[in-house]
Amino acid sequence: MEIFENIVKIDNLALALGFFDGAHKGHQAVILSAVNYANENNKKSAVITFNQNPLEFFSKQKFQRIITKEDRRAKIQALGIDYIFELDFNEKFSKLSGIEYLRDILVKNFKPISISTGFNHNFGANKSGDAKLLEDMQTEFNYKYFNTPAEKLDGEIISSTLIREYLLNGNVPKANSMLGYNYSISGTVITGQQLGQKIGFPTANVEYPKELIELPYGVYSTIITIEGDSKEYPSITNFGKKPTVCKNCVPTIEVNIFNFDKNIYNKKIKISFVKKIRDEQKFNSIEELKTKIKEDITKC
Repeated sequence: MEIFENIVKIDNLALALGFFDGAHKGHQAVILSAVNYANENNKKSAVITFNQNPLEFFSKQKFQRIITKEDRRAKIQALGIDYIFELDFNEKFSKLSGIEYLRDILVKNFKPISISTGFNHNFGANKSGDAKLLEDMQTEFNYKYFNTPAEKLDGEIISSTLIREYLLNGNVPKANSMLGYNYSISGTVITGQQLGQKIGFPTANVEYPKELIELPYGVYSTIITIEGDSKEYPSITNFGKKPTVCKNCVPTIEVNIFNFDKNIYNKKIKISFVKKIRDEQKFNSIEELKTKIKEDITKC
């Protein structure tokens, strides 16, 4: 997959449009629509997206992502896309009407053989572009439009907004089911206060990525992969301020990898969350904490 951060003219592409935060099951259906049509016609496929959510431009506020830009790229690449265009949403884009964006950006630069979007996709100033516009302009601009229907789980339409809500509430299994994979974060193992070692549960510490949506403080069943190691390791992870052993600590991720004693300082690890076991809590003694951790491990 080739990655472009500016528009490069490439003709006869099957396009998938969207921000694709999370690259969840609904997004996957949109992207695969473009990939499959391209393959059927011996052409190339491309995702047209933005570096930042356009809502950030208008609200002037930062939105926490479900996955990093790098992980979004990897998820999209795994679906078989040939190109991804990650554009900066700027003043120029904000003023284009729907028809102007379609005609002057998409058609002019890519001469698409097809365009795929989600059922509720909007684009252009004042959301003047939508599925109806894309459908109506197929003949004039010589492309085929695929309006991808909603993907549902337990009667709910899968969306980035709903996944974000489930993660914020600690309902990791439901979020994972909608994503189609386990929610995860990655980070480099740093030296902590060695508190886990002292109580008999040594941990690998990483900082929670600031750009990602933050799970509620608590204890989680997790799976770990380590840079340079293809194995998956079962583990238990605490995210929070460690109130029993620390005062005024900054929130930290601490991972206890079961039956593991290798030195992984300064290595990058990926922490995949399976389920939340309990909220973080303060105990009256270290012994109470140790007893609770042993109980938590049985629930992983």
